[in-house]
Amino acid sequence: MFLRIRELREEKGYTQVRMGELLECSQRVYSNYECGDIDIPTRILIRLADLYDVSVDYLLGRTDSKETNR
Repeated sequence: MFLRIRELREEKGYTQVRMGELLECSQRVYSNYECGDIDIPTRILIRLADLYDVSVDYLLGRTDSKETNR
């Protein structure tokens, strides 16, 4: 999962600082999400999925399909 959020962030051209702004957390907290040092809260997972237009299952590594059920 953690590699996926980094790859998605880099694909969008966002920095960790920008992600912190978008998710209303600090860059350090976001970095900890990417490194797997802390668990990502559900509300943040949902926001990430919406931001990247992927499913939460994709973020969690439960599927390799980025498609959402919308």
